[in-house]
Amino acid sequence: MKETPESILEKYWGFSSFKGSQKQIIGSILRGKDVLALLPTGGGKSVCYQVPPLMTEGICVVVSPLIALIRDQVSQLKARGIKAVALTGGISFEETNTLLDNCLYGGYKFLYLSPERLQQEIVQDRIGQMNVTLIAIDEAHCISQWGIDFRPAYLKCADLRSLHPEVPCIAVTATATERVAQDILANLELRSPVLIRDSFYRENLIYKVSYQENKNQRLIQMCQVDAASSIVYVRSRRKSEELASLLNQKGISALHFHGGIAREEKEKKLQQWLGNNKRIMVATSAFGMGIDKPDVARVIHYEMPESIENYFQEAGRAGRNGAKAEAVLLISKNDEQRLLNQFIKVLPDVAFIKLLYNKLNNYFQIPYGSLDEENFSFNFNDFCDTYQLNSALVYNGMRLLDQHSVIALSQNFSNKTSVQFLASKNAIFSYFEHHPKEAHILQVLLRTYGGVFEFDTKINTLLIAKKSEVAESTVFTTLKKAEMDGIIAYKHEKQDMELTFLVPREDDRTINVFAHKIRDLNQLKIDNVNAILKYVKNRKECRTRQLLSYFGEKNESACGNCDVCLHNTPKSSKDLKTLDSDILALLQKQAVSSQGLVESLGQERDIILKELQFLLEEGKITITPNNEYKVHK
Repeated sequence: MKETPESILEKYWGFSSFKGSQKQIIGSILRGKDVLALLPTGGGKSVCYQVPPLMTEGICVVVSPLIALIRDQVSQLKARGIKAVALTGGISFEETNTLLDNCLYGGYKFLYLSPERLQQEIVQDRIGQMNVTLIAIDEAHCISQWGIDFRPAYLKCADLRSLHPEVPCIAVTATATERVAQDILANLELRSPVLIRDSFYRENLIYKVSYQENKNQRLIQMCQVDAASSIVYVRSRRKSEELASLLNQKGISALHFHGGIAREEKEKKLQQWLGNNKRIMVATSAFGMGIDKPDVARVIHYEMPESIENYFQEAGRAGRNGAKAEAVLLISKNDEQRLLNQFIKVLPDVAFIKLLYNKLNNYFQIPYGSLDEENFSFNFNDFCDTYQLNSALVYNGMRLLDQHSVIALSQNFSNKTSVQFLASKNAIFSYFEHHPKEAHILQVLLRTYGGVFEFDTKINTLLIAKKSEVAESTVFTTLKKAEMDGIIAYKHEKQDMELTFLVPREDDRTINVFAHKIRDLNQLKIDNVNAILKYVKNRKECRTRQLLSYFGEKNESACGNCDVCLHNTPKSSKDLKTLDSDILALLQKQAVSSQGLVESLGQERDIILKELQFLLEEGKITITPNNEYKVHK
């Protein structure tokens, strides 16, 4: 009997029917059509390009942005008995050659690779020889300069079309505005494409923005409510470690996850969380892409994301099993300024890029009109210190110069030195007495960085050297000795990056070529930040409607469950009586502030304040000199 999409789905995935527009997408591919599929997070994008190749002769080439995502999908395919191979970084030329031979002659159905791999001549040559049945571009928003996670290397995906012009191509993404979708269509050179968009509406997912004076207390309360599996998103590696430690101290099983963790440890942590041996994963934003855990009941953003796209994608990792789930964004009064400081104030404008390029040439003594193709060793901290430049602006500026092929940077661009004190304070004081030369530098380190006793902390060794009035090499020697003596844990990877100039020096004229792109991208980032701030501040329109509207989708009815809908829905007298009873029960035990009641009862602040006013007028409660409420006796 001839295989059908449904029989393939049941044979390998165990499902009897498709969901959403999956069948329509697969049917379009089987008819040889190019497809742009815009599906929500958890909408089953990978199935759309994995089913068709299993019904035809040949191999499917999949371009994907993250190594972890590639490994996860290849592992899942192999577990289903489907032959798939991943062409990732860190493998030798000989191994690459062997893997490509396997794709040519070994009956493999899927070849996964990063966009950077497409730039290798051997890879293009072999793909040109393969019997390719489908080209799939995953996370296709990366190809658009207007999309989140723009990867210049993604623009090379169009090369696959020239290698196999007759083969259908599918691009899939879960986060694309109309502008990004048009960019995908143009950059991939899709031919008369079928555009299929499933609604981004998730009936089971409740969005909430919660204003808190004490985020830690509210986080603990939410994690104590039930035994639900959750993700807590933070902005920094250190914050992930801090919050996981805090939750564990409160008896809540939690793990931290970030890019600085060794691969083996990452895999161990992931399996503990997937198997529900650990309940809470506190992670930086990269976590979750390509990870299929359907029973995540709560996604908490402890810090404000930089864009609606990021927030929507991360929030969408909750409730993939269709059960009720929450996406909660915690907000405090200083968050807006932090977001502006972190993303807007460090955007290098055209004038700064010109200044930076000029200083780089002067630093390496490159004459005007000259092109020296030497690989220069470059100490980032020393450069910033020499010209008194803001390190964040320099970092972002150099990335722009790299993206526009003015310079090429080595991969260890962002490597850092980190320290954590291991010994007790008494042992450290004793060490200082017996090692006076090292003591001064270590004391400067302690005064400069808080938290070095609790967490692995990134440090600027040049800054420590300047404050200590010693050479930077002396700082490294001191840290190495302190590590050998058991005082600290010390990590140091070579911080000098390698820099290569790719075009002759022409100062401003070099930058003018792409100056308009810098302005456009800066404006895009400003617009992204303004959009998330607008979302947070809009307490009149349903959260779901706001999000869907951002992606160009209309939803006539409000969700009825988000913080805005609950706030705008009048409480019945029965509900208010229950709330009054709950307030009085808490105040019977001890005096509590209004914020404490908000956090304890999980109600909107305005509702709590209104009921406190009612109870005060009724003479049932009083206010203490500390602005706390207690039962009137």
